[in-house]
Amino acid sequence: MALKVLIVDDEALARSRLRTLLGECTEPRADVVGEAANAVQAMEQIQRTGCNLVLLDVRMPGVDGVTLASTLRQMAAPPSVVFVTAYAEHAVEAFELEAVDYLTKPVRRERLQQALQKVERVRSAAEGASSMETNSAGSESLIIQERGRSERVALSDVIYLKAELKYITVRTAEKEHIFDGALSDLEQRFAHLFVRVHRNALVARRAVRAVEKHNDPVEGEGWTVRLDGVDERLAVSRRQLAAVREALMS
Repeated sequence: MALKVLIVDDEALARSRLRTLLGECTEPRADVVGEAANAVQAMEQIQRTGCNLVLLDVRMPGVDGVTLASTLRQMAAPPSVVFVTAYAEHAVEAFELEAVDYLTKPVRRERLQQALQKVERVRSAAEGASSMETNSAGSESLIIQERGRSERVALSDVIYLKAELKYITVRTAEKEHIFDGALSDLEQRFAHLFVRVHRNALVARRAVRAVEKHNDPVEGEGWTVRLDGVDERLAVSRRQLAAVREALMS
């Protein structure tokens, strides 16, 4: 099914460009169900159209996009939000508000297409009621819903869990899955299997192979963890360093 999109931007030309780009996007298809030039109009349109995606400008007269996004989070079934703005410094706020993606102007069709695909994955996971369960054999699993398909992923196969805006990337040696849930909930339930390495990541205790110093040209000296099954190194915060070292020794 097509995504039902509301475009919110105080500039008519910007709205027109997004409408044109959306018309060029496929897989998923996006139908524009309305436009709004400010937050008040946007709320009226959201209630009237039942849109499931808002392309939201950050800087608008009156109530800005960040405040509107915060209000939308209080809804029982909020639409997904993708920020579209010329100001990249709002990316951190977008993360905190669980926006699905963050696009900078001028928006490219290819980048918009990626954002739509990300929205579809996140909404598919939510609508499919992703859940955690223990099967009859006692092995702990995640039930993941992607594109209308349910798949059981054994936690014994998971290498890390990483929060990405509004969803969690579940990484195994073979592939990545998208899971709808809270990292803190997974940490609490499966603390015997995973250790937190950073505010946005848990790694499998069994997969920890080394904790190494890392010198980043921007952030300076820090630490990373090397894991079995993937080449990717994940950052380790100083607060979590002792716990990760303990996992390495166990």
